[in-house]
Amino acid sequence: MDDRQNQLGEYLRARRELVTPEQAGIPVLGMRRVPGLRREEVAMLSGISAEYYLRLEQGRDRNPSMQVLESIARVLQLEGDTRDYLLTLGAARPRQARRRPRKETVSPTIARLVDSMQVPTFVEGRYLDVLAANALASALSPRLVVGRNRLLDFFLEPAEQELYTDWEPATRNLVAGFRQSMGTDTDDPRFVELVGELSIASPRFRQLWARHEVASRKGAPVRFTHPQVGELTLDREKLAISGADGLVLVIHHPEPGSESADKLALLASAALPSIRDARARAPR
Repeated sequence: MDDRQNQLGEYLRARRELVTPEQAGIPVLGMRRVPGLRREEVAMLSGISAEYYLRLEQGRDRNPSMQVLESIARVLQLEGDTRDYLLTLGAARPRQARRRPRKETVSPTIARLVDSMQVPTFVEGRYLDVLAANALASALSPRLVVGRNRLLDFFLEPAEQELYTDWEPATRNLVAGFRQSMGTDTDDPRFVELVGELSIASPRFRQLWARHEVASRKGAPVRFTHPQVGELTLDREKLAISGADGLVLVIHHPEPGSESADKLALLASAALPSIRDARARAPR
């Protein structure tokens, strides 16, 4: 069986291995040969038979009831995005012919908005490609330019890794957001290409991908160690663009009056010629 056809089973197995017996309230007697919970333990705590749970993990039953999925989610301590993702995987869906992915583009109005922003701003798509970016974003990171991919840069570019003070936690959030962005569309050719390349080239990505974590792409404070201005902290917002499926507006802004605001102003001064050129080229 093609593993990509058994997304529900893969997810159940990965999440089961992350829950300890102690977390599930199971006494530990002697040595355990498997990480996390055993299949029969999940089945017992969920109120279903061990044979039925085995069929779910093996992909022999792909249409469990919502009640069963809710019970399993409770045992595996899934909440919020992780619970919703499980319910999505277990939902019955008719097979559809694979459509060629549409090219992701940014509308002229969004492009003008990005250029007009006074803080680092860019647009990323479902595959985390950079689709638009202003000069301040490129001043923050030279990789924040149209045509780059955030996943490839984050995991394969040493300069990008050095830029993020908390790189390891950031990678975890990035991968979880990417998985949530793609949802069940895991036979998409670009998705397969990205995951394959990163799994071969990056042990960190391979480790995170095996955890099957999902999370909404959302804002958070981000700490940078910038080669020109040193350490600064910016609040990152990720805003879904209406009418553009999967596209997100990413904005980095400092706390007003903070040291980080002063350092960002220095970057802006250095990038001012580029900003003027970009605004001069923008359509009126």
